[in-house]
Amino acid sequence: MRIGCRLSYRLTQPTPLIAMLNVHYSRFGDLERADYLVTQPSVPLESYRDGFGNWCTRMVAPAGDFVLSTDGIFRDTGLPDPKAPYARQQAVQDLPSETLVYLLGSRYCDTDLLSEEAWRLFENTAPGWARVQAICDFVHAAVSFDYMQASATRTASETLAERQGVCRDFAHLAIAFCRCMNIPARYCTGYLSEFGQPEPHAPDDFAAWMEVYLDGQWWVFDPRNNKRRTGRILVARGRDAADVPLTQIFGPGTLSDFEVWTRDVHKEKGGPASGSTI
Repeated sequence: MRIGCRLSYRLTQPTPLIAMLNVHYSRFGDLERADYLVTQPSVPLESYRDGFGNWCTRMVAPAGDFVLSTDGIFRDTGLPDPKAPYARQQAVQDLPSETLVYLLGSRYCDTDLLSEEAWRLFENTAPGWARVQAICDFVHAAVSFDYMQASATRTASETLAERQGVCRDFAHLAIAFCRCMNIPARYCTGYLSEFGQPEPHAPDDFAAWMEVYLDGQWWVFDPRNNKRRTGRILVARGRDAADVPLTQIFGPGTLSDFEVWTRDVHKEKGGPASGSTI
């Protein structure tokens, strides 16, 4: 898979910026060509790992037009997300300590407001994989995807009330329901190809999904698409979207252009500009 992005900004003053755009270290073994972060104009870069293990790059962008881009090649099995229908839900007292943070409420996953509704909806479902799938089924059916209704402040409870949103809202609501049911769940963002999907394909974009902890390991669930997909490559994970912004700008600025591409290198004829532009 050839994957990458190009984000263009218009800045009115020199602006500190943190980018989280490189593929997660868990996929380094699949690397064919590194997705190095490149800036135009070139500026000094300093990289570090955050508290969740995500790779972050900090810089000071100059005033004017500024571009961040990556372009890498990663091997992928071409197989759909793994599935384990008999994976068990573990009792809270048996969970590893490092998973407990993913049972707690967070900025966008307001479990305190959703706990009663979660138990009303899912108390009678079978614990484990079946319960998580029931949550995904509910969220997928209850929420309408509408890119024009994206909101940077919408919480899980607001998504349930408004019944609309984008992929991050689907993920936040499903994560909050899982946590209410004592299932550790964390937010993921990254690339999701359209390989194997009916045409016409939606424009390429970054995607959001979740991972839940069942039977001693983390498993991918995607309440937005509600199916096992191929060509999913993780960039970052955290408690919710507040932990994994693709870019964090510390000052005024405007996103003037945005491209994402996920392509099969064996079929690719053009360059990365064949991705989406919005």
